[in-house]
Amino acid sequence: MNKEKRYEILSRLRNDNPTPESELNYSSPFELLIAVILSAQATDVGVNKATDKLYPIANTPEAIYALGVDGLKEYIKTIGLFNAKAENVIKTCGILINEYNSQVPENREALEALPGVGRKTANVVLNVAFGWPTIAVDTHIFRLCNRTKFAMGKNVDQVEQKLLKVVPKEFKVDVHHWLILHGRYTCVARKPRCGACIIEDLCEFKEKTE
Repeated sequence: MNKEKRYEILSRLRNDNPTPESELNYSSPFELLIAVILSAQATDVGVNKATDKLYPIANTPEAIYALGVDGLKEYIKTIGLFNAKAENVIKTCGILINEYNSQVPENREALEALPGVGRKTANVVLNVAFGWPTIAVDTHIFRLCNRTKFAMGKNVDQVEQKLLKVVPKEFKVDVHHWLILHGRYTCVARKPRCGACIIEDLCEFKEKTE
């Protein structure tokens, strides 16, 4: 795929959704961090159902830490891997309290050192909370980039590096949202909705559907 095609694809996605936002519910960098930790191998809808009950009760590192692992589990037990996630969240809250004055650090290395936070989670927090031009690659974006030939790679890290290289600066802050939403609702896994796709004529996927 050439840069002209990529530019047109991104232009159309931007025109269709000029101010994209995360589908996770949050009102602070801390709430976003916890929601993203909880979202691993879970849906945003499922995470929102849990945090909509949790955050009115506890939405600071101190308040969630005070719940303890067992107390937190009661709020997040509907989410996959909730046992491990509860332990990671409590540990993360303790680190934020003790080392960062209860603030979410705007620093990749510091974020990735938190329990339950990997590169993808750090990218989401840096991008959504702090406006960094980072590009988090999840399963939707990985599938979309390889299927359309927009930015191909054998793993999520390769796709991320390719995206950082080929996405023009003007699109970098929002491209994560556009791609994830397109992969979530249009370029879906089993049968992509090519007939309803605004970039169908630019996409290089050979097995188009109706």
